[in-house]
Amino acid sequence: MAAEPAHPFVPYRPARLPQPEMIRRGREFAELLDQRRSVRAFSGDPVPRECIDLAVRAANTAPSGAHQQPWTFVVVGDPQTKKRIREAAEAEERINYEGGRLPPDWRAALAPLGTGSDKPYLETAPWLVVCFAQKYGVRPDGTRQKHYYVNESVGIACGMFITALHTMGLSTLTHTPNPMVFLTEICERPSSERPYILFPVGYPAPDAHVPDLRRKPLGEAMVDVPPQRPGPTGTP
Repeated sequence: MAAEPAHPFVPYRPARLPQPEMIRRGREFAELLDQRRSVRAFSGDPVPRECIDLAVRAANTAPSGAHQQPWTFVVVGDPQTKKRIREAAEAEERINYEGGRLPPDWRAALAPLGTGSDKPYLETAPWLVVCFAQKYGVRPDGTRQKHYYVNESVGIACGMFITALHTMGLSTLTHTPNPMVFLTEICERPSSERPYILFPVGYPAPDAHVPDLRRKPLGEAMVDVPPQRPGPTGTP
């Protein structure tokens, strides 16, 4: 007799929307996300913990290799722990920026963004959320379970986390101090996990500014294969 599947199948019947409604929703969503920016100046105003829970809940719906969901989101609101994270992050960043660990090309790419080794927002933001990637799973008997497509799966989950925050009117930053091993110790995570992204979460400071960036147009981000040829009026 064949073994029962680990995940029994259930019907999937999402609502099929009229095409005008599909397009309307798509346009509104794209316009909403086009307003999203990475923020490095945060307000200390409190943010309800439930907002963080909801953002992680949204991230937890991300597709993952073999549905192994190889992520852990660690939430930090304690001021002393945030201070420890800031001090450790700045120590590494000083080596990067002032100690010459960043190669010249990387420093040149970062220069227009105005970034540096000082990270006061790691204490100012009401919440820090650290996403850890589970390099492998640990079974109840202590043996390792291989995880598949870890980077891809965790990256998608983090993207959905960012999107959920923006939908709720919150801001964040994908902070990746290198190396990040100090986060494993401070957040008390096992050796089976590695820090992936550190997210400060909150409202932008009243005087927050962001670089005046331009996103590449759709024609550069997307191609048709085979290429579409314009019609007589110049439209496809």
